[in-house]
Amino acid sequence: MAQEISDKGFGALSRAQLHELYYWLVLNRHLEDRLALLYRTGKVVGGLYSSRGQEGVSVGTAYALSDGDFIGAMIRNLGAVLVRGLSPEDLLTQYMARATSPTGGRDCNVHTGDLRKGIVAPISMLGALIPVMAGVALAAVMERRPIVALTYIGDGGASTTDFHEGLNFAAVRKLPLVLVVENNGWAYSTPTERQTASPEFITRAAAYGIAGYRVDGNDVVAVYHTTREAAGRARSGGGPVLIEAVTRRMKGHAEHDDARYVPADELDAWRRRDPIEMFERRLAESDFLTAAERDTIIERVRGEIDRAVEFAENSPFPKGENALGGVYDES
Repeated sequence: MAQEISDKGFGALSRAQLHELYYWLVLNRHLEDRLALLYRTGKVVGGLYSSRGQEGVSVGTAYALSDGDFIGAMIRNLGAVLVRGLSPEDLLTQYMARATSPTGGRDCNVHTGDLRKGIVAPISMLGALIPVMAGVALAAVMERRPIVALTYIGDGGASTTDFHEGLNFAAVRKLPLVLVVENNGWAYSTPTERQTASPEFITRAAAYGIAGYRVDGNDVVAVYHTTREAAGRARSGGGPVLIEAVTRRMKGHAEHDDARYVPADELDAWRRRDPIEMFERRLAESDFLTAAERDTIIERVRGEIDRAVEFAENSPFPKGENALGGVYDES
């Protein structure tokens, strides 16, 4: 079964929930903008990967999950880990390699997780999270826990061996796995049509014998509804579900990449479909968000980020003698 979903309206989402979605989108965008400034002043250790233009996918999918579900985010899913419980302080100290970060300064970027919050740490090798999250789903089935494991992959990463092995295993075992393919048009500097002869990833769902949905990834509400439906299907024993979220990466692969290989007219067209601006307009036109409410949310976000930056900058770097801590089992 394959379905294409675009705008399903606000549905059963309350005014408070819509404001929460807007808050997470704005927090995602503003936090990455602040990280970009810190990167340029040499305060970010390692690379910086932006999700600008793709925030609707991360926020909408994570917000649709239930307590107890597990999520395996990648480097462009900062919004997802925020929704699932990591704080701006966690992420800023992580990017700035401080001892107060979730990994104690031993790793960078968003290579962190918290199993208590159901967040599985990213793996650098693209696609590798798919079999890992299939394993999480298998464990849940064995323990008879009604949870869903959700993870992400890009259009380029969908060509990896792990994509096939992990998804095929989940399909055969009918595991409660939701795989979100973020079709953002570019695998680093390679356009989708140059790296696969099947650029509509929803067709792969039928190939694996599982359900598939195609959704406008820049419509956070449609993403939310689609993920809720997919998660419900997987949770009830319907097997894994593939969601193709069509979106665009509005910056380079990383902060050092100026994306000059992307045609300017393509970027201009997608800028007019900015997920945050689109959602803000819809909320305002439907009388779900007043100008005063919008300004209150934005000021809240700015204050939270300012305090988080101050905390991170005042946090110490890890001590060398602690480098091996947490590497080996100390129980």
